[in-house]
Amino acid sequence: MNWEGIVIGAATFLCIGVFHPIVIKAEYYLGTRSWWLFALAGAGCIAGSLLTEGTLSTLLGVVAFSSLWSILELFKQEKRVERGWFPRNPKRRQK
Repeated sequence: MNWEGIVIGAATFLCIGVFHPIVIKAEYYLGTRSWWLFALAGAGCIAGSLLTEGTLSTLLGVVAFSSLWSILELFKQEKRVERGWFPRNPKRRQK
């Protein structure tokens, strides 16, 4: 039996679930200026994916593109906060 597809699918599901609260916390504490952290993580994981083989390469690719997708979600999260769907950080200076 080949479990690689199941492992990658489960890891993708877990990665999406982990990045959702990370984006919420990043927007709350750092605002959208934290986008470059996600870009840096994505670029690093892309490089790691290119330098490795097999399942690890695939998993690094999943994390890389989840990081890059989080940049878009970070800006969407800012809009959700403006609409009142999520709390605004009162200690952070507003635009």
